[in-house]
Amino acid sequence: MLFTDCHRLEGAAVSPPSPKQPPKWRQIADEIAAKIADGVYAPGDRLPSVQAQVRGGKGATATVHRAYQALEAEGLVRTTQGSRTEVLGPEDSPPTVLTGAARLERLRRTGRPLAPRENYVNSRSVLRSCADPQIASLLGIDLYDEVVVRSRTFVRDDRPTVLALNLIHMRALVPLPELLHEGPMVKFRHDLYTERTGKTITAGPEQSTARLASTNELDEFGIDVPPDVPVPVLVLRTVYSDDDGPLEVWEDILRPGMWHGGDS
Repeated sequence: MLFTDCHRLEGAAVSPPSPKQPPKWRQIADEIAAKIADGVYAPGDRLPSVQAQVRGGKGATATVHRAYQALEAEGLVRTTQGSRTEVLGPEDSPPTVLTGAARLERLRRTGRPLAPRENYVNSRSVLRSCADPQIASLLGIDLYDEVVVRSRTFVRDDRPTVLALNLIHMRALVPLPELLHEGPMVKFRHDLYTERTGKTITAGPEQSTARLASTNELDEFGIDVPPDVPVPVLVLRTVYSDDDGPLEVWEDILRPGMWHGGDS
């Protein structure tokens, strides 16, 4: 019994706790995002300046500025020289790609796993032998030991942008047998793991490396090039661990061209 329960008056009505409100900058960003989705702000429209929003009572300068930064990071707007912030259309390339770490932050902040105009396809979950020495070393397993591999391709405005790979230690299957189900879980798997084991999962630093795309990755992105044409991709990698050691390696493979402002 909680300490507060011991002091509860018998028969007294207890109000449920109020839902936690997102920070002010997130509320501003979500309000503008909703207006973009509803067509109040159309592609090419200029958003009110930060100072105009401040004068309108939306919040302090730093608060509004952070909201605009979030909208730009989510690919909804672009801020050009002179602080002009314009709404992007479906044909515009977003300036950045929402990666795994950013997705988790957004999920915990808003409860929404996807960015506006985003979806995912080709969700898979299988057992595989780990033939990558680096991944095996990061997970603390022997080469060719089995791991759970979960993958999906994130799509924005019908264009694949990120191939997400989760390589998960087999010990996670004990509390989370549904890892092998391809459908979405009732909660994010890290939260379920903590609920069932009492162990908190923490993220290591995000690391990035560039390499050449595999044939499967090019197929996933819908990029058709001759076999002898090298296509670079950027891979962002984060290792998640619990009290017993490494538990998961999360890789985001960015569509060729997305990470240096161009396109392929």
